[in-house]
Amino acid sequence: MGQEAYGRKTFWARVRILAKREGPGRLAKMKRWWMGAAAVLALDQGLKLWATRALQPGEVWPMGGRFFRLTRVHNSGAAFGLFPEGTLAFLVTSAVVASLLFAYLLWRRPQGLKAWASALILGGALGNLIDRARLGYVLDLFALGNFPVFNVADAALVLGVGILALGILRAQK
Repeated sequence: MGQEAYGRKTFWARVRILAKREGPGRLAKMKRWWMGAAAVLALDQGLKLWATRALQPGEVWPMGGRFFRLTRVHNSGAAFGLFPEGTLAFLVTSAVVASLLFAYLLWRRPQGLKAWASALILGGALGNLIDRARLGYVLDLFALGNFPVFNVADAALVLGVGILALGILRAQK
């Protein structure tokens, strides 16, 4: 009976139990970084949707002279166009990273910079995962100078990893 009753509990029922145990203040903090991940995902997917409607593949819109341009690039490789044609491997890797981060955020419930860095990484990983699963490639649209074309999800991933690295370095001192 014990295992059977436990098996019937839904995922969200377990979340509510955890939230009750942690108190309303902790739940409010959890909601903030979940909303941060959701905001990254929504902004990323919204801009990509706009780009597919407004730009043809390879089309460039200069926005700030030669330094900043909007362009539509289909990236089947890793971040910044590295390792082209690795779509399936990157799809699986993105799914594993997103799943592990989701579990980490839910069960470990990090605080402060770790929580926000993880939320940025989760939002970015999900944004690119959705592209790879739906389109077979990641849609990139921002070009800065000679830097490779990127998107909001890429920027969130880099920012999240940077914040996490700074937090780890600060903790070691």
